[in-house]
Amino acid sequence: MKEPILKAQVLVEALPYIRQWSGATVIIKYGGSTRSGDEMLRSTLQDIVLMKFVGMKPVIVHGGGKDINARLEKLNIQSQFVDGLRVTDAPTMKVVEMVLAGKINKELVSVIHSLGGKAVGLSGKDGGMLVCEKTMSSTGKDLGFVGKIVKVNKAILETLDRDQFIPVIAPLGMGKDEKTYNVNADDAAAAIAGSLKAKKLVYLTDVPGILKKRDDPESLISSLTVLEAKKLIKSGVIAGGMIPKVESCLEALAQGVGKTHIINGTVQHALLLEIFTPSGVGTQIVP
Repeated sequence: MKEPILKAQVLVEALPYIRQWSGATVIIKYGGSTRSGDEMLRSTLQDIVLMKFVGMKPVIVHGGGKDINARLEKLNIQSQFVDGLRVTDAPTMKVVEMVLAGKINKELVSVIHSLGGKAVGLSGKDGGMLVCEKTMSSTGKDLGFVGKIVKVNKAILETLDRDQFIPVIAPLGMGKDEKTYNVNADDAAAAIAGSLKAKKLVYLTDVPGILKKRDDPESLISSLTVLEAKKLIKSGVIAGGMIPKVESCLEALAQGVGKTHIINGTVQHALLLEIFTPSGVGTQIVP
């Protein structure tokens, strides 16, 4: 009898958070680094299906860098890099679209349906959702078919929301030149969150969050303001690959998103712990 009572207590403790976030749009950026196996994949998507059932409006934006690298290697397509960024030439772009919009996107949709949810797989090209323009490297060098989002057409997302579907979005965009562009998934998630005025934007990563001391999980910073985050970037506490992720958070907040979160998506049920408990499990950045 004790175990059922404990389960009931957990539900009661979550009730204030369920009430608070019911009806709220939550954008979840699901990075390839967190898809570490079938069990972890199902655990994360189970959280998202539960969020939908308790009245939240989750939208998934996914990456897929590891899968793209593996497919390029298998096809013996050599990648070129400029200023540390991959050049997306025409053969590479075909592989990127095949992996993101074909393999990964449909895998996520399939698992959501197996868990009792309803999902629709999209790329940013569908419904002209993500309008892009060609972007260059920081030194002005050509990156090929790499795009920066200049507009989000949210009509298709609003239609899916009315019909209670979970959108699963591959970060591909269409340029005014009618060419397909590869878009950074973090930036796509931030742009979509801003267009929908989401209450939360959550980045699932393979690190605990923002740390005061690198490689020391005990130094996790649980909450930051925009000003504090900018100071940590300037001082070098936030460094390397965490800088563009935090900058995406700041851009989303500037566009009206309520809160942004960086959490460890390899922790089982990390999403539920972050949203439905008072302490959370990662770092939140607030306006």
